[in-house]
Amino acid sequence: MIKLQRLGPGLLFAGAAIGVSHLVQSTRAGADFGMGLFWAMLLINVFKYPFFQYGPRFALATNTSLLDGYQKLGKGYLISYFIISLASMFTIQTAVTIVTAGLASELFGLTTNLVVWSVIIVGICMGILFVGRYTVLDKLMKVIIITLSISTLTAVIFAVDVEKTIHWSQVFPLENTEIAFLIAFMGWMPAPLDISVWHSLWSLEKKKSDPKISLKSSLFDFNVGYVTSFILGVCFLVLGALTMFESGKNFSNNGNLFAAQFIDMYTKNLGSFAYVFIATAALTTMLSTTLTTLDASPRVMAKTSQLLNLSFFKSYNVWLVILGIGTSIIFIFFLSEMGLLVKIATILSFLTTPFFAVFNYILIYGKHTPIEHKPSKKMKLLSIIGMLFLFSFSIWFLITLLH
Repeated sequence: MIKLQRLGPGLLFAGAAIGVSHLVQSTRAGADFGMGLFWAMLLINVFKYPFFQYGPRFALATNTSLLDGYQKLGKGYLISYFIISLASMFTIQTAVTIVTAGLASELFGLTTNLVVWSVIIVGICMGILFVGRYTVLDKLMKVIIITLSISTLTAVIFAVDVEKTIHWSQVFPLENTEIAFLIAFMGWMPAPLDISVWHSLWSLEKKKSDPKISLKSSLFDFNVGYVTSFILGVCFLVLGALTMFESGKNFSNNGNLFAAQFIDMYTKNLGSFAYVFIATAALTTMLSTTLTTLDASPRVMAKTSQLLNLSFFKSYNVWLVILGIGTSIIFIFFLSEMGLLVKIATILSFLTTPFFAVFNYILIYGKHTPIEHKPSKKMKLLSIIGMLFLFSFSIWFLITLLH
């Protein structure tokens, strides 16, 4: 039996994954389509699974991260990763933090200024990471994910009404705006694929504190986090479908208004007694994502800089400050464009997914992974089908966009 203390990177994965993709995108999907996009949620979770799993698998098999693996494949792979990450890290951090700020503003009051709340949240998270780094993050995430799971499942139980029918008719969007939403939805469901790189680094950090951890227990840890993120994704989809589908209302792109609508939607349908469960689930969801993304981006950028021999940028703390300042600048000058920034970030995440999938596939089945640690033939087949699915959808979206 694997003890709770052996869990770690998988829960960090869940913490990073269960954020905008779940609270915002899944709830919005349920509100707009009922359970009509369940097919997309299921398929994207299945087809992304191998490539996420290759992160901890490669780390435990070789005692190196996926970034070290990319370097072994060729410097071009590593430079590509650096450019993609640099282009997306600020937008991703801003997107998750602004949703957190909107919820904090709605729940605690004090001020409705999202810039102030965002800076406060980033400051608190940076303080936690400066002081404790991975150790604090590892311990804190166990509490956060357990709290999140209990509060979300409780909210779903409250939302179930025997008199309400859940519409399971599946929908394939055909309008341009709906297609854009579908791609954005799949882009961050359950998470952007570059989190596989984060996971490989977290796995190595976990091994420092627990040298006896095995590949088997590491993959179990990953599966716990992955399955948790899928189940909670379905929960938020169900909540949106039960409380807002065919209600004639739409979610706002404004952070404050979205948070108010989100909380109000549930309390009106479920009763004021459910407020504490909804509030806890929502804020815990976004705080976990804000904290884990704020740790992961500097971690991978510092490691990438080290491998590329960019001397000044080898420090985790330097990248943490850069990310904190860059995110704050976006808050101050581009707050009104947050809806557009989130859409751009999620769509770009989907369009880059096939490339990360190929990188991870080549690495795990190539000469740099010991034969005894390579995945099964079934996993290899799933990987090939997954890559075809991801490339096909990306090409279809670009063709549709150009028309």
